[in-house]
Amino acid sequence: MIPTTTDFLIVGGGVIGLNLALQARSRYPDARVTLIEKEADCGMHASGRNSGVLHAGFYYSADSLKAKFCRDGNRALTRYCEERSIPLNRCGKLVVAKNAEELTTLRLLLERGRANGVEVHELDIKQAQEIEPRVKTFERALFSPATSSVDPKAVITALLNDVRAAGVRLLTGTAYLGRKGDVVRTSGGRITVGYVINAAGLYADKIARDYGFSRDFRIIPFKGLYLYSTQPPGTLRSHIYPVPDLRNPFLGVHFTITAQGTAKLGPTAIPALWREHYCGLENFKATEMMEIMMREAGLLLRNDFDFRRLAREELAKYSKVRMVKLAAELATGVQPAHYTQWGAPGIRAQLFDLKKRKLEMDFRYEGDAQSFHVLNAVSPAFTCAMPFTAYLFDHIDALVEHRSVSVHATQTLPRHSEV
Repeated sequence: MIPTTTDFLIVGGGVIGLNLALQARSRYPDARVTLIEKEADCGMHASGRNSGVLHAGFYYSADSLKAKFCRDGNRALTRYCEERSIPLNRCGKLVVAKNAEELTTLRLLLERGRANGVEVHELDIKQAQEIEPRVKTFERALFSPATSSVDPKAVITALLNDVRAAGVRLLTGTAYLGRKGDVVRTSGGRITVGYVINAAGLYADKIARDYGFSRDFRIIPFKGLYLYSTQPPGTLRSHIYPVPDLRNPFLGVHFTITAQGTAKLGPTAIPALWREHYCGLENFKATEMMEIMMREAGLLLRNDFDFRRLAREELAKYSKVRMVKLAAELATGVQPAHYTQWGAPGIRAQLFDLKKRKLEMDFRYEGDAQSFHVLNAVSPAFTCAMPFTAYLFDHIDALVEHRSVSVHATQTLPRHSEV
């Protein structure tokens, strides 16, 4: 049964929401913590559909939150998987160049890795092929030994077990519908809430606007597709990524080695027509489609962040032939017959800055003494989740420091543990 009151209400049961619930229980052991998730289970959207790659943290400039938490998150999540016997594939990552022009960006990535304290090695062709015999590159490549793979669903299952064991009230099949003052309406009933924490992913901006936030931001959904190899595990030894276009947050088509050792190609970053536009008319919402299509039409008209080129190139990736052709630039022996099966698609909840007319490249959040909103938690948020949510809760602590988040006027929430 849904409670009538709670001290903390977390909206969204993805990797960020689950870790925020654990932070709330750890810091406020006497508080009532409730997490609501609109789906029948947690992690059914981005958290359970992501690549499973534990990134190392060398793509991002040293002053970004992504750089700050990717390195530490990789280490924390690696330890977590080892402690819980969750399979981990320590295959490493090669980043390769197609031409001399891309060597400049390759060098920048090396410098960023060193600035972020991430182990990254610059290799010649022979050294790169010792790691992955099939790799193709122009003169140089980078190797990240700390990049690995895990089954994201296994991680979500372990976090769910932790959340239940911690005493968080977990309500699946319970959607956020709106709020009036301190009362939140859900599909299961009304809850009087001390403090709301919004980690709703694709709907985070809409919920935030109920509380006066996300005025200058809107989420644009991008569909990610993976094409799976039929070849046996071990056919490729390492992730192989192209040099990215650092003007946008997407990393291009690449080879991902799964936790089980098989390979897949992707992901795409195809503009979606509604927020949960996975397959066909699944989860279709007409008003949502109109809103998103109008925004995307505006992007096409103004060509913000070179959107026309991005849309054209990404839509072409609905073709398996095109995906395989792009992958063949990274490795030898890539045959269309080996890549015939699409995996379950995912949707990237990418934040767009309305004022600056660009995609938000870093994590983004807003909040006050009543609510807190995680607006942009895209890749590598899965890797970053543990230290990132600790950082977020440091901000939440400061916001509620002089205010009781108890729903009872005669009670005050105990100060968080300093341990």
